[in-house]
Amino acid sequence: MSRPRERAALPATNADGLHRPAAPTRDRVLVAFGLGTLFFAYAFVQRVSPSVMTGELMRDFAVGGAALGSLSAFYFYAYASIQLPVGMLTDRFGPRKLMSFAAALCALATLVFAHSETLLMASLGRALIGATVAFAFVGTLAIASYWFRPERFAMLAGVLQSVGMCGAIFGQAPLRQLVEALDWRGSMYLLAAAGVLLALLLFYLVPMRSPAQREVGARTSAFAGLHAIAGNPQTWICALIGFGMASSMLGFGGLWGVPWLQSVHGFTPTHAAATTSMIFVGWAIFSPFMGWISDRIGRRNPVLLAGALVALAALAILLNRPPSSPAAMMALIFVLGAGGSAMTVCFGSVRELNHPGYGSTAVGLMNMCVVGSGAVMQPLIGWLLDSKWDGALLDGARIYSAAAYDYAFHSLLIMLALALIAGFGLRETRCRPVWLDS
Repeated sequence: MSRPRERAALPATNADGLHRPAAPTRDRVLVAFGLGTLFFAYAFVQRVSPSVMTGELMRDFAVGGAALGSLSAFYFYAYASIQLPVGMLTDRFGPRKLMSFAAALCALATLVFAHSETLLMASLGRALIGATVAFAFVGTLAIASYWFRPERFAMLAGVLQSVGMCGAIFGQAPLRQLVEALDWRGSMYLLAAAGVLLALLLFYLVPMRSPAQREVGARTSAFAGLHAIAGNPQTWICALIGFGMASSMLGFGGLWGVPWLQSVHGFTPTHAAATTSMIFVGWAIFSPFMGWISDRIGRRNPVLLAGALVALAALAILLNRPPSSPAAMMALIFVLGAGGSAMTVCFGSVRELNHPGYGSTAVGLMNMCVVGSGAVMQPLIGWLLDSKWDGALLDGARIYSAAAYDYAFHSLLIMLALALIAGFGLRETRCRPVWLDS
């Protein structure tokens, strides 16, 4: 992690004798960034949790693949749709109160989901969970932009992605073991308690912004910033790259990889969850490296293009020539995640391609499209699976054939190919703001 920017000591009062907060210490800034990354990891546990309880959810709510995909995707619908307001609010008010309130509300939403007896109530709970954890990513990057050197932004975004992936890893095999021990409802109760603890820590330990930072936020015109960012074609190229590269992680790793390994390759639920989690392990390990190497060489695009190409090749092999060895399967899924992790660099690009006063709004718009890939791809894959379903059931849950999965998963190949093509149209920023350049 980079060293926070050095700040000159501020007097306890201003010229009028009014109190103002002292600049946060280095340790306080590191703690704040660390708590933000934990909140993002918590968001990922919530995000992928349905993938290890597909059978239980299908049984309890008596639904098929398309309905289950939609239930899981309500998280993404809400998360993606609220990203723009989250970015604008963060530019205006800062991360501290927004993140702590969101974590507390998420705990309540998790209880709603755990108590649900109908598909409608469960969907509403998932939607509220998605809307509240939407503050984690943008808020943590705001912490990074306020108190760390700007030339380390891509690396810090990689660290944030890495810790988030650790949450996704916990949301696979370890969470599956909790589900087997406590049922899916009991596991949700534990996640609700974790949300309450996070809310308290965020409120008391994330520092307040300096008067100068608050003044910049007060002068921010949210809608003018949104107009400028949305009117920049490069913003949408970043968004398309993010959508395509995140599709495999959220569509395959976030929901459908576990049942595919069980039905087609004969894995046990826990083994399938552990194997699928390799996509998150690859993403976790390589996200900081991708950001660091991009900062180091002073280029964004080569890292993005190389990562997209690696991910595309790995997914093509996985679907068309799947390895027979479980170890080789884990390795290939790991490579898929490692290649996809290059998408992290796009968050540096989208900030550098837009006005710095609207940095959180730019990140929010791109993150809306990144997470929106889950909202689109999870139910789309479920719908494609249902269209090829041959009527097989196991304990009340639908079982899909290898041909059905092959048909559905090729949609992920298409999205990765589009991301690679879009990468050739992205302007190279050379790791510096270029929004004023002609």
